[in-house]
Amino acid sequence: MHFLGIEIGHSSVQVGALDLDSARMVAHSSRPLAWIEGLPEGYAEQDPGNWIGAVDQAVRAVVAKLGEARSTVAAMAVTAPAGGLVVLDAEDRIVRPAKRGCDRSARAEVEEIGRAFGGGPGLIEMTGNAIDAGSMTAQLLWLRQHENRHFQRAARVFAASDFIGYWLSGEDGGAASVASAGGLLDVPSGEWCVPLAEFIDPDLPGRLPELIPPRQPRGVLRPSLAESWGLPEGVLVAGGCEARAAGLFASGAALPGDLLADVSPDGALVGLSEAVSVDYRGEATVGRSLGGHGFTRMEMRNVVAATELVRRHYGWSMPEFDRLMAEASPGADGLLFLPYLRGESVPRLPEGRGVLHGMTLDNFTPANLARAAAEGVALGFGYALSRLQDVGFEPGEVRLTRDIGSTAGQMLADVFGVSVVSVSGGGGALLGAAMQAAVVYFEDRGEDLGFDEIAGYVVKAEESTRRMPDRSRHEFYEDLLARQQYLAETLHESGFL
Repeated sequence: MHFLGIEIGHSSVQVGALDLDSARMVAHSSRPLAWIEGLPEGYAEQDPGNWIGAVDQAVRAVVAKLGEARSTVAAMAVTAPAGGLVVLDAEDRIVRPAKRGCDRSARAEVEEIGRAFGGGPGLIEMTGNAIDAGSMTAQLLWLRQHENRHFQRAARVFAASDFIGYWLSGEDGGAASVASAGGLLDVPSGEWCVPLAEFIDPDLPGRLPELIPPRQPRGVLRPSLAESWGLPEGVLVAGGCEARAAGLFASGAALPGDLLADVSPDGALVGLSEAVSVDYRGEATVGRSLGGHGFTRMEMRNVVAATELVRRHYGWSMPEFDRLMAEASPGADGLLFLPYLRGESVPRLPEGRGVLHGMTLDNFTPANLARAAAEGVALGFGYALSRLQDVGFEPGEVRLTRDIGSTAGQMLADVFGVSVVSVSGGGGALLGAAMQAAVVYFEDRGEDLGFDEIAGYVVKAEESTRRMPDRSRHEFYEDLLARQQYLAETLHESGFL
């Protein structure tokens, strides 16, 4: 039996087929997406019609690779990055190009909404999250103020994944995980935030889609598409999912208490909880997982940047970097690297810069610099874990999205004070969407096979990568983390960071 995942990325559409018998992706295809050119700086818009064409081509390619196994395709689901806005009129025509989540044109609208509701703290009180320029909330207000004729034509408003789900099935609706990333959902309650929607326009609440429960299908693949693609009748279309929630699921995190360290360039430490655990200090974002649980996400911008800077500077290969990092002792002989090269989200240092502190004539060596860069990132994860603990998380272990090597893995275990282990899979949001399709299919057939069962079947902990913490080094890193945070806070308060 096969399940399709469809990802509407910023640069491409990807389609993959999950073979549930082998628990692996067995076919994949992608098609590039173009940006609309000639727009003002900060604008990021695409033609949703091009998404449809790219999905059509990529699905055909995947189905061709499946061959006769195409008859076993049972369901599909769509995912896309957070944010963005697609507007349809009463006759289902696309009103204007779609804004994506990386569009920054609505910055002034973010400030206007903030003034009306008490800034970030007020919005967090209302919905669980502050908003940014890429959110549907800000982009809808931008549309009303800058293109009111288009706003007045809007009969339906969608995020990218919900729009493609609507095209696939003909059924309206919004996935909860997608809505939780758009700014208009009261994430803790799981309902649309009516006061915020009415602030944008009194009629807006009536244009928002009905929310689709996590296990319920959006509908069935339109017969004309099934025939055109050579798929069987009755293929289910799941509600869909936001890319970060899909990636969380694809890494095996499905139950309250699960913690995941995303060690990709735009990384994060994420914890699942039964109810949504809001961070009223505003460093974390909260959302809805595919299973309907809450998740709290501590985003980190420099997980890869700091170590890559040092590696490129010396022209090292990754094995050379790892070897030198392992040669240096914990603490890098007093060298401390604040790795905020791209600013930082956790801690909240949007204009932050990197700082190398504690240099002496003796400790400024390549090996110590490699160690300090890696420790700076690991301590950042340690700070993120302390913030998750502030909102109620008690970690038992932390899963890693990939194997980062024995030295770096041991360093994270020592910083966290709990074991770390990497997981198999690595399919990211595309795999997560296909896994969601499987859960929805079995639920629709009356079989009790939940998100945790599918996650446990498809995603495995790689026990050979498990690292247990050393208690003495954990205490050492607790002290070093306190020094790092004191230095960062002091420099920030003084205007130097």
